[in-house]
Amino acid sequence: MTDQALSSSESLARDRRLQQGIDNYGVGSWEMNLATRDLVWSATTRRLFGIAPDTPIDFDGFLLLVDPEDRDRVAQAVQRSIDSGENIDIMFRVTDKGQPGHWLRGRGGLVKEAGTAGYLCGIILDVDQQKVLEQELRLQQNQLRSILDTVPDAMILIDGRGIMRFFSSAAERMFGLTEKEAIGQNISVLMPRPDATRHDNYITRYNSTGERHIIGIGRIVTGQRKDGTTFPIHLSIGEMESGGERYFTGFIRDLTEYQQTQARLHELQAELVHVSRLTAMGEMASALAHELNQPLSAISNYMKGSRRLLAGSQDPNVSKIENAMERASEQALRAGQIIRRLRDFVARGESEKRVESLAKLVEEAGALGLTGAREQGVLLRFNLDTLSDLVLVDRVQIQQVLVNLFRNALEAMANSEKKELVVSNARVADHMIEVSVADTGGGFHEDVRSNLFQTFFTTKETGMGVGLSISRSIIEAHGGRMWAETNPWGGATFRFTLPAAAQEDLADAT
Repeated sequence: MTDQALSSSESLARDRRLQQGIDNYGVGSWEMNLATRDLVWSATTRRLFGIAPDTPIDFDGFLLLVDPEDRDRVAQAVQRSIDSGENIDIMFRVTDKGQPGHWLRGRGGLVKEAGTAGYLCGIILDVDQQKVLEQELRLQQNQLRSILDTVPDAMILIDGRGIMRFFSSAAERMFGLTEKEAIGQNISVLMPRPDATRHDNYITRYNSTGERHIIGIGRIVTGQRKDGTTFPIHLSIGEMESGGERYFTGFIRDLTEYQQTQARLHELQAELVHVSRLTAMGEMASALAHELNQPLSAISNYMKGSRRLLAGSQDPNVSKIENAMERASEQALRAGQIIRRLRDFVARGESEKRVESLAKLVEEAGALGLTGAREQGVLLRFNLDTLSDLVLVDRVQIQQVLVNLFRNALEAMANSEKKELVVSNARVADHMIEVSVADTGGGFHEDVRSNLFQTFFTTKETGMGVGLSISRSIIEAHGGRMWAETNPWGGATFRFTLPAAAQEDLADAT
């Protein structure tokens, strides 16, 4: 054998080994003769396409194996490579006898040989697993995007230079910027001065020193919308590294509504305190009037009797004494008239009644009267019937009643093992709605029940004894009644009735 024949034999053997190695790694090879458009496929390529080893194949037969949705795209890519010489790199699906198609990736290029039309040669890869991973990753990304689109808090991702890389839908709504407008800008555009001018210095200092100031610790700061208006926000910042670069994630909550709610609660609390004081003063005035009216009448009667006794006296000062007694008697009668007018004024209990939602009244009163209840381990249950919700009441006065009952219940359960407060409502006879507030506190003895609603009666060491008395007066002024019961399981239940809103009341409210 000549050296040339030996060299050619070694070259063929080397080519076979190379082909076998490539096939063993799942990489197929292919070649298309541009003159005949016949294809030469390796064993792996035939296996990937499901073609028997001895079956001839040409370009048209190959296209029939490609999924119809990808067929035109593959044919165009091949033709561009033939016309312009550009390389082929395309993914497509292959149909498999009615089974779900699998994904392949074809790569190749034009090879010119003298005296021939040339060849397209390349490799074929199975990328089915890659496509599955891509679809799963895309699904996870879509799920994450869906979550970020629905949560009310905004999320913004910035790099180590403060440039925004991600801007959630909530951030778009909150700041008035679109994602396209925000991405690539410095985060300082969302801050008012002087915070905006300081922010880059904060990042630079942290990158150089690693000293944390707000990372991992939420704080309240001020944000700035696209139109220049500012608003309060709660900002929490997290940190991560990817590809050797540091990123910061900001979670932002708009506190505008929260602060407005707090301001409204403070106003409501101030209003309740004001009305409570006025009502307490009226209740005390009524009680004092009742107690003072009798001694004033007695004083007047004693004065009249003393004048009759002086009628037979010879004392030269009798006329002066009689005149002084007359004046004292007149002043006692005048004081009695003033007190009677005061009692009449208090008894009228004039108030402005409107159609109100009982659930709303309980919610607002709970925000004031049940502060700290959950921290004390109290289980709150509001079992409110929506069909018995609308009542005709003075909102502030009924909230005053509810706040008083809520606070009494919390105090009664302070030392109880079981702490549960239940508020419920139900329609009763005569177009009335009954409200009940039940607790699991110490309750009260039967001999105390008759005195619970008396003015100045209290079971508390520091109580004034006017809260329940005032509450009953308010309920009775609304045409209802109020009473208390001892629970069989322990604790007490206070009940009161309110007038349900009639149809004509609903018409007036609309």
